[in-house]
Amino acid sequence: MYVVEFAGEDDVFAAREAATAMAGVEVVASGLGVAEAVDGRAVRSLAYTHRVSRVVGRSAATVEAAVASLAAAPLDLDGTVAVRARDVRSTATVDTRNAERELGGVLTEAGLPVDLDDPDYELRALFSDERCVLGWLDVETDRGFGARAPTKKPFFQPGSMSPLLARALVNIAGAEPDSFVVDPMCGTGGVLVEAGLVGADVLGLDAQTKMARGARENLVHYLENGWATARGDATHLPLEDGAADAVVFDAPYGRQSKISGDLEAVVTGALAEARRVAPRAVLVSDRPWTDAACEVGWSVEDVFERRVHASLTRYIAVLG
Repeated sequence: MYVVEFAGEDDVFAAREAATAMAGVEVVASGLGVAEAVDGRAVRSLAYTHRVSRVVGRSAATVEAAVASLAAAPLDLDGTVAVRARDVRSTATVDTRNAERELGGVLTEAGLPVDLDDPDYELRALFSDERCVLGWLDVETDRGFGARAPTKKPFFQPGSMSPLLARALVNIAGAEPDSFVVDPMCGTGGVLVEAGLVGADVLGLDAQTKMARGARENLVHYLENGWATARGDATHLPLEDGAADAVVFDAPYGRQSKISGDLEAVVTGALAEARRVAPRAVLVSDRPWTDAACEVGWSVEDVFERRVHASLTRYIAVLG
């Protein structure tokens, strides 16, 4: 069994992304989940997971209970150790320094040498709500999303998607090495960059020449190969039936859209084309387009609502 430390504030969405790299994922407390099995390589590419640890004990959210749980666990390790305690989202009101000291005492009494700077094994003591989960750190995700913030990219436009969300979307869509992901409304190319960084080949189209060229500028900056962009129509993709593994796109947002013609017709047409070329899709929008998706043959697996600000809520539909 593994304990998962989620990033962000939406644990259900984080768990959905985590399920692409783990089996049996379940939210158990604020900011925490558990999983039955883990693919370490895939975990490293997750956006809304920080760390995954192998569970060694569970208890109530008190230092005394955590110490008793650790004392009862097998500690037959060969190497140095350290303890890192967290009061996850400040939900347990635990003195984490005291927790580290007391839990460290259990480890030293078991004859394990402590190395706070570079231990061979790191014990994670995770206090959340009314529980504590102890685990030996197994995998940390590769961060660096801040370096790819929209404003730091060569080509930027207001309203660009964050790399964290883009990475989660492509993970949920099934992007992986040697897969082929299409974004038919690619904008600045944020989705394409994140899909490319996990090893997928990517194609981006946009109705505006400016955006297609800007996306290309960003892809040149972050990816070496395996990508292409062009001006194109999302309702008439230049691809054969079943040519892609997944389609991911951020649909135009109502009055903010610069798209010409009827918005509903464009989004419905894009959904139909996505269904033609790929078995999976993830759609981001400012309204639920689930009825339109079903009308063109998609099944709706999940829908998430993520509040951006007072006047904008993003809907994320996972389609299969």
